[in-house]
Amino acid sequence: MKINSIAKLGGVVLLSALVLAGCGSKSSQSGSKKQELRWQESSNLPTMDLSKATDQVSAETLNATNEGLLKMSTNAKVTPGVAKNYTVSKDGKTWTFNLRHSKWSDGTPVTAKDFVYSWQRTLTPKTASQYAYIFDHIKNATKVNAGKAPVSSLGVKADGDYKLVVTLNRPQSYFKYLVANAEFFPQKESIVKKYGSKYGTQSKYMVYNGPFKLTGWNGTNDSWTMVKNNDYWNKKNIKLDKMKIIVSKDPSTTLNQYNTNKLDAITLSGSQQVSHYKNDKDYKSYLNASTFYLEMNQKKDPVLRNVNIRKSISMSINRKQLTNKVFADGSVPARGLVAAKMAYRNGKDYADQAEVKSADSQNLAEAKKLWAKGLKETGKKSVSLNLLSDDTPAGKNSTEFLQSQLTKLPGLKITNQNLPFKTRLQRSQDGNFDLVISAWIADFPDPISFLSLFTSDNSYNNGKWKNSEYDTLVKNAEGKDALNAGKRWDDMVQAQKVLMNNQGIVPLYQQSTPKLINSKVKGVQFFPTAPEWDWSKVSIK
Repeated sequence: MKINSIAKLGGVVLLSALVLAGCGSKSSQSGSKKQELRWQESSNLPTMDLSKATDQVSAETLNATNEGLLKMSTNAKVTPGVAKNYTVSKDGKTWTFNLRHSKWSDGTPVTAKDFVYSWQRTLTPKTASQYAYIFDHIKNATKVNAGKAPVSSLGVKADGDYKLVVTLNRPQSYFKYLVANAEFFPQKESIVKKYGSKYGTQSKYMVYNGPFKLTGWNGTNDSWTMVKNNDYWNKKNIKLDKMKIIVSKDPSTTLNQYNTNKLDAITLSGSQQVSHYKNDKDYKSYLNASTFYLEMNQKKDPVLRNVNIRKSISMSINRKQLTNKVFADGSVPARGLVAAKMAYRNGKDYADQAEVKSADSQNLAEAKKLWAKGLKETGKKSVSLNLLSDDTPAGKNSTEFLQSQLTKLPGLKITNQNLPFKTRLQRSQDGNFDLVISAWIADFPDPISFLSLFTSDNSYNNGKWKNSEYDTLVKNAEGKDALNAGKRWDDMVQAQKVLMNNQGIVPLYQQSTPKLINSKVKGVQFFPTAPEWDWSKVSIK
């Protein structure tokens, strides 16, 4: 899933903000017994239409207010959600989910038909869902999405109100993770049709089947509230009465809100804040299964089709300096596309086995040699490129750092473009860039969540890098080797090596989220993969 912005990284923080913080200790919520959590976000909520959502904030909010067949849990496990249990056929192609009797927030039952309708809606071509590709293992999903088959042919059927049968065209061992994601949540057809184009644009144009209900969101405001959903099947175990989300983009303001008891949880920004609070009892650092990387537009810029040019760009970057000096927030240099400490086989981290060190390490002398060779091969004496990123403090810090690194290559001129998140995202999707800093957080704890991004026809492959060997390896991992764990793992290891040896993208860093969470707040669950946060077990001591 696209990371909404990099506002929470970097940024200059005035020392006065830290002085105001005192020793960083924080009182309880004025002695109140009220179960209310106040949580900071650094970006607004774009949409609640799960067929169209692509960002973190939407995913977090959808996960809190709705529920799928299964729920993500800690340690890469899933637990029952709307489905109380499920079975998988021996060939791995038929998944049968037995649903519990649960309700929407309007008191009507959640049925298997709500899942059928939701998945069909997402795959209908006119919906134009960017996440349609994630359904591709379901029978006829690709044909339905291309308009070559009716939605009724999709391999998902309701067997009565409380049994859902899913037919895959090939086995998918991680399908259990997919159905725990917001893209696979149910949608109530009558509500979607009632509100039409307004659906998912404000809190009142929705119904909810999760632990909380969204209120007070008008589509553009900087704060919204989630209240306990009394129609939720597991309401007796939900301790919070209310959760207030407040968007705060300025690091100093955010810190002051925390220390004046107006927020219970914030994300720290920049090395100054992190170094000041890293020994505080409220400080926590979370390593995300997310990678920031540089995409090079190989369709728009012929010079970037040259592998030596791409390799020289990567080799000119000192990633340790970026993470240790510019950010200094616990983020670490990326060791490839796939995040470290996310996927393991036989006790070995995928990131270790699939790393190509020459593709993620600085070697300026070699970079200059490859650059000269690439210029000769492309008939160029100099190159001018635009570098695109967000207009946040961290986005600006990132582009300024990369500009200083890349211009060490003789004859390379870099012009920075820092634009609002939505504009930057649109330009990336439209191919209107030379170089762009992109980011991805895994939707589920499997390397394929990253690797599928750079197949030739994936909608998120903004740089349009193409390699038939890579495509075949990903296809094999998703197809003929799907039920052979060892072969599938080897396919995925080799796929990243092909990507890195050809420098299809330039890995930069793996993001860590440094937070202050009031010690009175108990039960916050963090997942390295999307949606990252689950507040259903939170209580205020």
